[in-house]
Amino acid sequence: MAKRESQAPGDSTEQKIFDAAHEVFTQKGMDGATMQEIADHAGINKALLHYYYRTKEKLYESVARAIIGRAIPAIRQIIESELPLEEKIRRFIDAYIGIISRNPFIPLFIISEVNKHPERFINSILPSDLPKPQFFFNQVEAEIAAGRIRPVRPQHLIVNVISMCVFPFVGKPMMRMLLGMSSGEMRVFLEERKEEVTQFVMAALRP
Repeated sequence: MAKRESQAPGDSTEQKIFDAAHEVFTQKGMDGATMQEIADHAGINKALLHYYYRTKEKLYESVARAIIGRAIPAIRQIIESELPLEEKIRRFIDAYIGIISRNPFIPLFIISEVNKHPERFINSILPSDLPKPQFFFNQVEAEIAAGRIRPVRPQHLIVNVISMCVFPFVGKPMMRMLLGMSSGEMRVFLEERKEEVTQFVMAALRP
């Protein structure tokens, strides 16, 4: 099985559960998934699955937590790197969309948790070593001062980039309907977003 962002701690049975849950949650989301289906994918009985995870919600949170825990350091490495701004934006978009493409249930998980349990999400689910955006903000301001990009508030820039990366995944059912795309066509469209968003952002920054 292909390597995934989620890596389960513990024994091989728990790893099978994580891999199976990741696959089912990716295909159906939390609401569409069932514990029986996850157990079947893992090749275990449902009673054993419940021994490891009492509820589907707990399993969903565990898988999401593992993915977020692996994704954040990768994003941080890009944000805090010494790369030129254009290359940094390109790599950030590529990494961000890549992570969501492989884990499409994560944006909805984050939105739900932030709205329902913001303090628990910040204190218990997010890793402590979050990216420090000031590195990026300082770089943007230096590029503005040098006249290489137009004046823009760095906070707006990063929010615009993240929004363009995330929204097509969060609103995928609506986007498919509005654009008249099959599931296969939608996959291609979402992969094209990496280059499309990059070009859009860089064009918008030209002085």
